[in-house]
Amino acid sequence: QVQLVESGGGLVQAGGSLRLSCAASGRTFSRYFVGWFRQAPGKEREFVAGINWSDIDTYYANSVKGRFTISRDNAKNTVYLQMNSLKPEDTAVYYCAATNRVYGNSPRMYDYWGQGTQVTVSS
Repeated sequence: QVQLVESGGGLVQAGGSLRLSCAASGRTFSRYFVGWFRQAPGKEREFVAGINWSDIDTYYANSVKGRFTISRDNAKNTVYLQMNSLKPEDTAVYYCAATNRVYGNSPRMYDYWGQGTQVTVSS
């Protein structure tokens, strides 16, 4: 069983930065693939970034590539999402999720979810 808690969301101007954190409980968290998703009002939840357990392989949606960086610190049971050059279209609730699979870019592939953190980017 894994429990996830996101933090770090807030209101920022376009061009600004935020760092989201996903703190996990569970002794085996380091073996899970972790993804960040986001969901804007009226839209489906979409994959943003993912990282495998070894912190070697990372994956990004095209819309955030070059602006967002995902990383993890298994000693702290935490995964981060550094978001730079934010745009108004990045506004959404951001969720972290964990899966036993070796990779996941769809919400249905994930077993555990956090409660989400709101990110609002003003123009």
